[in-house]
Amino acid sequence: MTATATAPPRGNSLAKVVATSLAASSIEWYDFFIYGTAAALVFPTLFFSPELPEAVRQLASFSTFAVGFIARPIGGVVFGHFGDLLGRKRALVAALLLMGTATTLVGLLPSYETIGIAAPILLILLRFAQGFAVGGQWGGAALLATENAPPGKRGFYGSFPQLGVPAGVVMANLVFLVMGQVVAPDAFQAWGWRIPFLVSVVLVGLGLYVQLKLEDTPEFKALEEAAAHAAPAPKRSPILRAIMTHPKEIVLAGGAFVANNACFYLTITYVVAYATTTLHVERSTVLWAVLLGSLIAAPSLMISAALTDRYGRRGIFMLGALLCGIWAFPFFQLIDTGQFPAILLAVAVGLIFINMMYGPQAALFAELFTPEVRYSGASLGYQVGAIFGGGFAPIIAAALLEATHTSASISVYMAVLCAVSLLSVFLLAETHKRA
Repeated sequence: MTATATAPPRGNSLAKVVATSLAASSIEWYDFFIYGTAAALVFPTLFFSPELPEAVRQLASFSTFAVGFIARPIGGVVFGHFGDLLGRKRALVAALLLMGTATTLVGLLPSYETIGIAAPILLILLRFAQGFAVGGQWGGAALLATENAPPGKRGFYGSFPQLGVPAGVVMANLVFLVMGQVVAPDAFQAWGWRIPFLVSVVLVGLGLYVQLKLEDTPEFKALEEAAAHAAPAPKRSPILRAIMTHPKEIVLAGGAFVANNACFYLTITYVVAYATTTLHVERSTVLWAVLLGSLIAAPSLMISAALTDRYGRRGIFMLGALLCGIWAFPFFQLIDTGQFPAILLAVAVGLIFINMMYGPQAALFAELFTPEVRYSGASLGYQVGAIFGGGFAPIIAAALLEATHTSASISVYMAVLCAVSLLSVFLLAETHKRA
C-alpha cells in the first residue's frame, strides 16, 4: 500500500467515510438484532403451532434465528466476489438494500393463526435474506473504514463499523422497551412488535446515499487503475483465489471469530429468553440490562482497537479471549440471581471482554489478505466463524440447559469456544505493521 493509496480521495472526507460506515453497520445490525429479540419474546407464540410445547416452540424460534447465520457465509462469498471485482461501495449498497427490504417484510408477515405453516416458512426465507445481506455488509463497511484509514490507524478507524454492533443492540432493545411501554401487552403481541421491523425501510435510503455520495476506497481505485494499464488477462474468481492463496488465514480467522460471536449472542439474545422463561425475570429488566451493559462496554471496543495500532492485534485479542473464557463462570452465576444489578454486571463485563476481541477484528482481518481478494477473504473468514459461533449458540445453550438442568454447562461451552479463538489467533502472524 502506497502513501497515495491510503489518502482519502477527493469527495471522500475521512469524517464522512467513518460516519457512513458506522451508520450502515448500526442500522444493519439493528435489523439483524431485532430479529433475535423478537425470536426470544414474540415469535414462539406467533409463528409456530400452539399445540407444540413451549420449549419446542422456543427451540424452533431460535432455529429460524440460526438460519441467518447459515446464510451469512453464502452472502460473504457472493458479496465478496463482487466487492473484489466491482468495488466495495457497490457490494455494500446491494447489501443495505437487501437487508432493509427483508426486515421490513418481516414486519408485514401474517401469523401462524392466519396462514398456518406458510408463516414459519416465509419467516425462514426472510431470515435467510437477512443473513445473506449481513454476510456482505460487514466486509463492505469494514473495508470502507480500514482502506480509507491513515497509516498506523487502521485499528482505530476499523473500530467504527464494529461500533455498529453495540449501537444496533442499544437501538433494538430500546425500541422494544418503548413499544412495550406505550402499547398494552396484548397489542404488543398482536401488532406492536412489528413497528421495529417496519422502520427498517430507512436502510434503503442509506443505501442510496452511499451510492450517490461516496466514492470507492483508495485501494480498490488503485487496483482498477493498475488493471486498466495491464495487459488483458482472464479474470479469476476472487473467492477461489482467496481460498487457494490464503487457506490458513481463512480457517484461523473463522476460529478467531467463534468465541466473540457465540458469547456475544449468548449475552444479548439467549440471556433474554433464559431470564424471562426459566428465571421468570421481567422482560423489561433483562432488556434494560442488555441495553445499559452495551452502552457501558461500548468504549472498550474503540479503546482496545486503538491499542492494537501500537501494541499489535494478537496480544489484546488473545487477552480478551482468555478473560471472556474465565468470566463465563461468574457470568451465569450472576444471571441466576435474577437481580437487575447482578444481571447488568454480568452483561457489561462480559461485553467488555468480548469487545477486546471484536474491536481489533476489522483491521486484523483486512490485513490478513491482499487487496485483490480482501473483501472475499475477510468476509469468508468472518462468516465461517459466525456460523460455527453465534448461529447455533442459542440452540446449543438451550439444549445444554434442557439436558443438564444447570447453566454451568453453558459456561463450560463458552469457555471451550474462547479456547478455540485464543489458539486460532496465537497461530496467526502479527499484522499491525503491514503496509
